[in-house]
Amino acid sequence: MMISYMIDGRGFLIVNREIVSQDVEDFEYTPKPEYEGCFTVYNEKNEYELLIRFFEHIQLVKPHIFVTPFVETRAASYNLNMSKEIGFAKDGQGEYKSSQSIHMDAFKWVKRDSYLPMGSQNLKACAKAKLRYDPQELDPELMVQMAKEQPKVLASYSVSDAVATYYLYMKYVHPFIFALCTIIPMEPDEMKKSVEVLRKGSGTLCEALLMVQAYHGNIVFPNKQETDLRKLTDDGRLIDSETYVGGHVEALESGIFRTDLPCRFRLDPDVLKRLVGELPRTLRYSVEMEGISYEAITNFEEKCEEVKQMLQNLIDFPNRLENPIIYHLDVGAMYPNIILTNRLQPQAIIDETVCAACDFNRPKAKCQRKMEWMWRAEVVPANRSEYQRILQQLENETFVFNNFSKPFHQLPKDEQVKIEKKRLQDYCRKAYRRLHETRSELRTVTVCQRENSFYVDTVKAFRDRRYEYKALLKSAKKKLDQATKSGDISEIKSCKSKEVLYDSLQLAHKCILNSFYGYVMRKGSRWHSMEMAGIVCYTGAQIITHAKELVEKVGRPLELDTDGIWCALPAGFPENITFSTSDEKRSRLTVSYPGAALNIMIRDAYTNDQYHNLVDKDRKIYKITAENSIAFEVDGPYKAMVLPASKEEGKRLKKRYAVFNFDGSLAELKGFEVKRRGELQLIKNFQSSVFDAFLKGSTLEEVYQCAASIADYWLDILFSKGSCISDKELFELLSENRSLSRKLEDYGSQKSTSITVARRLAEFLGDEMVKDAGLNCKIVIASKPEGSPVLRFRAIPSVIFQAEPSVMRHYLRKWTKCSNLTSYDIRDILDWPYYIERLGSAIQKIITIPAALQGVSNPVPRVPHPDWLHKRLIEKTDIMKQKRITDLFSKMSKSEREAKNLTEIREAANKNNANEADVMEIPSKEQEIEELISSKKTNPTNPIIKKLSTTKKRRSSPQGRNASTKDNDFSKSWREVLGDPPAYGSTKEQHSKWLIFLKNKWSFQLRQKSELKKLRKRSLREEIESVAKRKLNNTGAPTSGLDSFVQRSVCNLFELTWKIV
Repeated sequence: MMISYMIDGRGFLIVNREIVSQDVEDFEYTPKPEYEGCFTVYNEKNEYELLIRFFEHIQLVKPHIFVTPFVETRAASYNLNMSKEIGFAKDGQGEYKSSQSIHMDAFKWVKRDSYLPMGSQNLKACAKAKLRYDPQELDPELMVQMAKEQPKVLASYSVSDAVATYYLYMKYVHPFIFALCTIIPMEPDEMKKSVEVLRKGSGTLCEALLMVQAYHGNIVFPNKQETDLRKLTDDGRLIDSETYVGGHVEALESGIFRTDLPCRFRLDPDVLKRLVGELPRTLRYSVEMEGISYEAITNFEEKCEEVKQMLQNLIDFPNRLENPIIYHLDVGAMYPNIILTNRLQPQAIIDETVCAACDFNRPKAKCQRKMEWMWRAEVVPANRSEYQRILQQLENETFVFNNFSKPFHQLPKDEQVKIEKKRLQDYCRKAYRRLHETRSELRTVTVCQRENSFYVDTVKAFRDRRYEYKALLKSAKKKLDQATKSGDISEIKSCKSKEVLYDSLQLAHKCILNSFYGYVMRKGSRWHSMEMAGIVCYTGAQIITHAKELVEKVGRPLELDTDGIWCALPAGFPENITFSTSDEKRSRLTVSYPGAALNIMIRDAYTNDQYHNLVDKDRKIYKITAENSIAFEVDGPYKAMVLPASKEEGKRLKKRYAVFNFDGSLAELKGFEVKRRGELQLIKNFQSSVFDAFLKGSTLEEVYQCAASIADYWLDILFSKGSCISDKELFELLSENRSLSRKLEDYGSQKSTSITVARRLAEFLGDEMVKDAGLNCKIVIASKPEGSPVLRFRAIPSVIFQAEPSVMRHYLRKWTKCSNLTSYDIRDILDWPYYIERLGSAIQKIITIPAALQGVSNPVPRVPHPDWLHKRLIEKTDIMKQKRITDLFSKMSKSEREAKNLTEIREAANKNNANEADVMEIPSKEQEIEELISSKKTNPTNPIIKKLSTTKKRRSSPQGRNASTKDNDFSKSWREVLGDPPAYGSTKEQHSKWLIFLKNKWSFQLRQKSELKKLRKRSLREEIESVAKRKLNNTGAPTSGLDSFVQRSVCNLFELTWKIV
């Protein structure tokens, strides 16, 4: 009914008066001062004349660039051929192209280069994120109604899309593609080059660039990688798919962390002492990384002393309750710098056969760098013999292909693999009851440090150029600020254009730079290497894990990203250190100590001291240097960080957090439903409003109470069944968006909520409304049919409530399977428990569970804790809780057990050699035994039953024991007693002597072990007897039968093996 577009800053709107109720006058739509939109309106009689007006205007203006979709289907309805009218037609890839103009589809840039999440790539979300204003929105179902009742509102909505698209292209897409075209060598035809650069994937752009660099380096292009569809493991299992383990991401904490709310820190004094010892070296390295000489620092010792005092304070009080400092420690350009540091290239991943044939393979050669990566694959459970039997069976069968019956070996290779896979899956499903097994292996490969460095040089050139453009962008922003203060209009305009140019150039270089890592794993790439990609990821994961181990000793790590760490450090931890320099250009230098402490660790652990630089190309002389460009950068500090919790026990939500600046603005928001498409508007509104509440309150309890008040507001709406809001607001809150990427007929008999709703839409709107791909509709969930567990049976398109009353009643009775339905009010139809559960789930993740984990009682009582959390809280507060056996005992390692055995041997030997006076100095173990016996004290006034006992076995005298121990000192090692073993030798006599020595050694070790047991029992028995003897002397009465029983029980407790039932 309307067409709106902009040409060179002027807007045009064509209106179909056959549908629109009244003429629309020229008007202005300017959402922000810098996005001006003055529109000229053409009111045409009908759709046909509207299309003719559009085509005639395009023919008159002859624009060079089109950035929007086209009106081919609308024109075809009136027998108008768009290709003949304006020269654009769809090609085989579904893209509209023309010979006289280019189609720069802005959506291609949004998908590839905008770095927006999947849920924020539509025009509205993109305008909000990039242009910084909220565009107008209107439900598609209301457009016809608005055309009749409020045509001006519909006109404003129509032109808002044109304004957003035009300025999005002019501000971002056009300069970005221009910058990229200066880098990527594609298509000699200038009119097509920009289109190819825009539409091709980043991997294709990388490959085009690498081919040019390889040509200049006189390197032959390798063939495109071909996948081996029948690859087997070493034990004969068919590999269904293989890849590598990616970066390390981990969620460590849940809750709210704010710089003004104290939290507990348990620091490691030993690590802090190590930081103090390394302090001069750490700061010196950081200064040199900034390009300043150490000798140029005038107050180095003074600043070292200041930092040392702060660290010493942390050492003195390691357990602290103080305000945190929230930082993001991330590795700048981590993957490219790992590639550059380790000279990683696809062609440099070699094996032993390549090294064996290399001229540089010498005993002391340092060109072979061993690096590790984690391989992971999905393998078929069937073994090699089973796989071969299936292949033999297939060889004897025939298959229909292209309407012809052919034997298996005559089928195309892809078809053979497809049939093999299906047959193998059927067999594994029956024989093993599973289709795949996941395997992971730590593999080691060799990286050649002498390989031609064209790949590394290309990455390095891109990195360095990006740094140059970032510096120029920073300079342009400073000049813009100065020009704004001076009020020079021409200078402001010049600085703005430079800012846009340099920003586009650095973004273009960033896009390509980040693609060098992903390109090596792209299917069909010429320079393909799974090993190289695996090394990059594994090394990055090791760096982050290594950094986490340090951070958790001096603070609290909160979240691990692929290339960084979110952490909270105590307020007393050193932050920024400002040095004074003698350099006139740079009189002050500020260094972040947290980053410096991590960078010195990275330097020590991840420096490549085998880096080979080609010095003389003709004589092939290399210079070996130490290379390390991996470095942490410090972002922050930030005011607050919110980390949600998982509803499942033992799990955490990765890549989901909100970070706030000190001015209250959101610095980063990742993973929340507010950024997802298709999510309930109710949950989006709740999350948008609850984030601000986390910045209120002065204590942790008050913070959660502020957040709980927001949750209670939205819960009240649901518990009151929306009685306090209008029907329109209710639909906006509880409607969910559902879309179909393909045509409805393409889904066949598949079942899903979206398909069910699309079919219901077709029932009362007709098949014409749902025949195209990309159908988008809004749904609500009804409470009927009652007892239906499947959600799709209760999904109803919300547009039905805007239909005629008779139509609405008919379809609601049909879909709810309730023929006697009397109330058609939306509040009586909705499944309120479902929506309460949905909102309650979001409240649990953001408020109640994090509050419980931080020791705060449930701030939203209407949303109960999950069962596992409720049980954990009861156990934590139960004073009568029985302890687990693992809480009382811990497993001793083998080394600890051996050390303890050796100590007991020596203590037992020393005790036997001690005199009686030494024995009577009651050690701690005797005190314990005495306490046990004294607990059963006998009253001397009561009658005592005496028990006579006879000794059945003669005990050896102490003199004999001491003599035996002296002859064979079992407290010593076999080497101290027997001496060093003789050499194996080459003669029979030497062999015999060597064997006799070993037999003596084994005999000594066996007797030593036996003697250890005897000494333990003997020592314990003597201790018990001595304690009993002293008790007898103290009380003046003989030991009663009950005391004897207790003594024997204690003895058995120490001597016999425990059996735990």
